Amino acid sequence: MPAHSPTPAAGELPPGLDVLWGRRERGRRGPQSELSVERIVAAAMELADADGLAAVSMAGVAKRLGFTTMSLYRHVTSKDELLQLMWNASAEGAQSLVLTGRGWRPRLREWAQIQRDLLDQHPWITQLPMATPPLAPNSLAFVELGLTALDGADLADADKLRALGLLSSYTLSEARMAHDARLATAAAGAPPPQFETVLRLVVDADTYPRLHRIAWAPGDPTDEYGSFLAGIDCILDGVEALSRRNRRARARRGAPGTRS
Repeated sequence: MPAHSPTPAAGELPPGLDVLWGRRERGRRGPQSELSVERIVAAAMELADADGLAAVSMAGVAKRLGFTTMSLYRHVTSKDELLQLMWNASAEGAQSLVLTGRGWRPRLREWAQIQRDLLDQHPWITQLPMATPPLAPNSLAFVELGLTALDGADLADADKLRALGLLSSYTLSEARMAHDARLATAAAGAPPPQFETVLRLVVDADTYPRLHRIAWAPGDPTDEYGSFLAGIDCILDGVEALSRRNRRARARRGAPGTRS
């Protein structure tokens, strides 16, 4: 079987997306009719949750389900397609999520926290190839939720998408580093040294006055999630500043604005 999905023709959805959007009939041939895409994806996610993305292979999933590897290809054309299906399944329930914050900023902060919680639950997502933006149904539902959170902000639609992309990229990066730190802790039997701890050992006040000040500043350097939220607030400060700037510009032009 090919290692990569074939290139779709113009106007066709790529393999994986065509299944998720109902553009391709799901395989039901042969005596393994009790096998389904849903069972395959669930087994693959169980493997990834337990042992990481590297543990996921068509042969490994087939073994876990008690089928031959060939039987899986009647339902999923490649591992690349399986990864897309897993990504979509990881966000199951996105269509029913409701943000409870009052105002666009609390709602968008909540949106980022939901994403972080999902990544902490399924850290293998941070290892997925991301050559294109997420286009699966659940992913788009989550993006739509983020755009809904931004209702009331004085931002162009393109800027709203950029804000969501920036929050997602930051959340993905922070979740990956937190996961890698947990793996390092498990392997070494002790947590890796904190950034500030190492700084205290190598920087002096004369050569690195600013880094020295950071190294000896009060605070808890082990509060990773608190640091993550501080970064989210920093991004939201920028989004809010852009919204205010647009509102002031609109007021100078005498154009009607969007109330937040």
